[in-house]
Amino acid sequence: MSGAEEAGGGGPAAGPAGSVPSGVGVGVGAGPGAAAGQAAAAALGEAAGPGLPDEAGLAGARQLQLQEAAGDPDAPPKKRLRAAEAAEAAAAAAAAGSGKLEERLYSVLCCTVCLDLPKASVYQCTNGHLMCAGCFIHLLADARLKEEQATCPNCRCEISKSLCCRNLAVEKAVSELPSECGFCLRQFPRSLLERHQKEECQDRVTQCKYKRIGCPWHGPFHELTVHEAACAHPTKTGSELMEILDGMDQSHRKEMQLYNSIFSLLSFEKIGYTEVQFRPYRTDDFITRLYYETPRFTVLNQTWVLKARVNDSERNPNLSCKRTLSFQLLLKSKVTAPLECSFLLLKGPYDDVRISPVIYHFVFTNESNETDYVPLPIIDSVECNKLLAAKNINLRLFLFQIQK
Repeated sequence: MSGAEEAGGGGPAAGPAGSVPSGVGVGVGAGPGAAAGQAAAAALGEAAGPGLPDEAGLAGARQLQLQEAAGDPDAPPKKRLRAAEAAEAAAAAAAAGSGKLEERLYSVLCCTVCLDLPKASVYQCTNGHLMCAGCFIHLLADARLKEEQATCPNCRCEISKSLCCRNLAVEKAVSELPSECGFCLRQFPRSLLERHQKEECQDRVTQCKYKRIGCPWHGPFHELTVHEAACAHPTKTGSELMEILDGMDQSHRKEMQLYNSIFSLLSFEKIGYTEVQFRPYRTDDFITRLYYETPRFTVLNQTWVLKARVNDSERNPNLSCKRTLSFQLLLKSKVTAPLECSFLLLKGPYDDVRISPVIYHFVFTNESNETDYVPLPIIDSVECNKLLAAKNINLRLFLFQIQK
């Protein structure tokens, strides 16, 4: 009998690597040798290759075993206590592991410019680096202001609306990542968070139903019923309500005046409109400045040109976070009598930029044939960046000739 057989008590010879002898650690009351055999079997099983449970599956099985041991009435009290503590620790470790995975996904899927998770469209350069829509538009606008080719901040490859494309897979992955509700602090998938905050969250900020008669209350939704039951505004007298309503009317009067002016202009005899396209140019100065100009166009039997500038032609508009556009209207043809006009610019039919309508007035003569620069009423700097990032700016001009 060989030495191995003597040591093993006549057991079977060792099998190939990764296999476990069938007699090792089997039986009840095998003592420490059984525990060691089971541990060896687990270690060898993990190294056996594909087809076996992964680390997460083994951790889940281990947590289930600990929970069963904690609930076993036949186990000693100390063992049940230790098993319960171990089960809680395993659950905490599993939760921490999932949190770490989410953090890793945040760092992988975040925008390379602002380092935040995109809220809408996600663009990628030709090498796959991700940019949120706001940062992508901002990079293109800055490059236009500096007369440079826009480049990816990571790999410096060229970027443009034609070279970059959206990454729909990343957009869907980001929409499934958890995000915290700003009111109740609970976690929800990003795709469901907006609906939760607007319609479902009991802590969302809401207003009293009597706000139309001046109630200024703002508070969490779960307190709304209690407030409305005790709100004093329904019991106010008619004279008190009239004072409140007069103050509210003041805020709406200016808006109504604008629309009434537009309706009045639409009744004029001579009205003209056209699509205008602003094209970017550079001044001849030593430090060139960006400006825009349209080709000549004809409206109301007259020839016109529009010009526009960024931030009133300040020296380095690319260093400013606030972006504005102003424009002027120039009459290029000769007139025999003063030409009084009202005009306004609106967004074109194929653009999504938001512009608030503002009516301007001017009397054109041969000596005074160009208006001052007036603000293009864009909502905010984000909308201005959209215009600057485009190859050309397409708007619609309305002209109304005022008859004496």
